[in-house]
Amino acid sequence: MLDAIRDGAPISRAEISRRSGISKPTVSLALQSLLDAQLVREATERPDGPGYGAVYFEPVPDAALVLGLDVGARFVRGAVCDLAGTIRARQDVELPVAAVPDAVAAIERLRSSLFAASGLDPERVDGIVVGVPGVVESETGVLRLAENVAGLEGRAFADELQSALDLTVTLENDINLAALGEQWHGVAQGVDDFVFLSIGTGMGAGLVLRGDLHRGRHGAAGEIDFALVGVDQRLDPSGPEIAQLATRFAARQADARAVFAAARNGDENARAVVGEIARRIALHLAPIASVADVELIVLGGGIGANGDLLLDPIGRLLREWLPFPPRLEVSTLGDAAVLTGALAVGLQAALENVFARRPSLTA
Repeated sequence: MLDAIRDGAPISRAEISRRSGISKPTVSLALQSLLDAQLVREATERPDGPGYGAVYFEPVPDAALVLGLDVGARFVRGAVCDLAGTIRARQDVELPVAAVPDAVAAIERLRSSLFAASGLDPERVDGIVVGVPGVVESETGVLRLAENVAGLEGRAFADELQSALDLTVTLENDINLAALGEQWHGVAQGVDDFVFLSIGTGMGAGLVLRGDLHRGRHGAAGEIDFALVGVDQRLDPSGPEIAQLATRFAARQADARAVFAAARNGDENARAVVGEIARRIALHLAPIASVADVELIVLGGGIGANGDLLLDPIGRLLREWLPFPPRLEVSTLGDAAVLTGALAVGLQAALENVFARRPSLTA
């Protein structure tokens, strides 16, 4: 019934009965339980058309709340959303030092300021979902390959946050969450098989197959840095490599941003660097596309966001190499992709848990 109300609000008793297949007397009894539990309320607005005096109902969006966090090397991003998926507050906090104690302190401050800004009751938080750089081992929850934040490697970070915040904490790889963010509110909506590839100071991928995130046996699916290990040439397309390529092609020092800006202005040496980066990205994507046969590849991260320069050469190479090349798009969420994915994961859990937090439903 609650699903029917969420999908059809504002909705009458008769329509709830029709959609759920539950008799009207049972609908009335259950509706009273939902009203008593403050999960549903009478709607303030009626649908268009004749209502014939019917009472309409809608879900209470702040019956439960979700806190999403994105922990990076230089920042912690946070947002709180309600059961309708509406973001009620969002803030970013800079990290003076990329180390675990500073990150935990920033998260505690961020939680307080988010609820102060939103005016929402922090007691209604169902859980916290945190995106982190690194592999979250599926069996132990220990972080591996977590090099961007000092002290994360080998740490059960979720347990520490749970003790500090006194709330249930779910830890997930940040690029996995970015993929789920694109699936929820980005360019991958309605796509069941796709890859989110993030290229910035490092590189990682999130793989969604048959509509679900694919984590792999150890939680390490998408560690694309190892896809071409053993190949006897440099194929890394991330930011530090661009600086080296600029030196090689143009005999000058330049960071990634400067190289892409120069390429847009027609600099031939910069265009050569961008062409090499596109080739390296395509080389990493071809094995995934050929093995998983995905429909879509979404490029994100600071480097991947340069779709105006990268999409055509990458697509041209994939069409040349593969019998069934995937479609290429640039992330529409940008630096909010991880945070959006964290909220999506938390929201799904909150919708499933909401009954357990309302004792009057089972009294």
